[in-house]
Amino acid sequence: MMVPAALLLLGALVAVLGPRTLARADWPDREPVVALWAWQCVVAAVLLCCALSMTLSAAAAWQAVRWQVFASAPNGVMEAYSLGTTGPWAAATAVTLALAGLWSGAMLLREIVGARARRRVRRAELRLRAPSLPGEETGAAGHLVVLEGERPDAWWVAGTPPRMVVTTAALRRLKGRQLDAVVAHEQGHAQARHDWLRHCSAALATGFPQIPVFAAFRDEMHRLVELAADDMASRRHGRLTTALALVELNEHRGVFGPSPAPQGHVPQRVQRLLAAPERLPAIHRLRLTATAALVPVAPVLVAFVPGLRALG
Repeated sequence: MMVPAALLLLGALVAVLGPRTLARADWPDREPVVALWAWQCVVAAVLLCCALSMTLSAAAAWQAVRWQVFASAPNGVMEAYSLGTTGPWAAATAVTLALAGLWSGAMLLREIVGARARRRVRRAELRLRAPSLPGEETGAAGHLVVLEGERPDAWWVAGTPPRMVVTTAALRRLKGRQLDAVVAHEQGHAQARHDWLRHCSAALATGFPQIPVFAAFRDEMHRLVELAADDMASRRHGRLTTALALVELNEHRGVFGPSPAPQGHVPQRVQRLLAAPERLPAIHRLRLTATAALVPVAPVLVAFVPGLRALG
């Protein structure tokens, strides 16, 4: 049976060509939300290829699995896959892919547990540095918390209730609507659930460091979610205001010097906001979204080709 092998080959092709195509395109920085969707479709296609190949390999290796997979299939569909002609590689492929799936789940669970632990620590520190006043607990959901601090900083603390934390140094530096732009940026992350994209991409990159597509997925997620949040803030409060807020919050970190710090993407974000790149037309965005959505459909079509031929 060649379908599992074809699915693995298709997954390898998508893993190689998908990141290269997106890296050469000139629109991801102009439309980060669409680019986020495209990256998710590429990775979903790779994972779907592996999952379908595992399922069909297991069906070829073990009759009990075979009857479960094709229990509701019409007559002649199971025979079209020629499951009885497989070699000894079917069981090894199924077990290897199943272990890879379990490892991916374990890495994702580790990322989520670690993120929750860090969130509990930050909320405990927040309660210690800014204890709630009597009567504040009932109506404090989503309110702004000001902390004494020498460095300008602002961050969103998820949970119940969610908190937007700003240091006094940030309040002194942020002028006019710049604070509103910072709040809108952090709210953009929370509303779009960018934390889940970071967790999933980090889990895949950590679990499979030898697969370049997952490392590229993690790096692009960290970059594109910031661009998407910048766009949300700029649409509400203006590009210049958002760019100035980024400068005020990050200038002390040395990111604008000749040797940028780890937040080296901040100058590019500021330049992008000031350059104000024109958005793609709506029909172009819709076309790109639909094209990306077709990528995960390809593995499904490959997996169903023998069955569709039998029915046709």
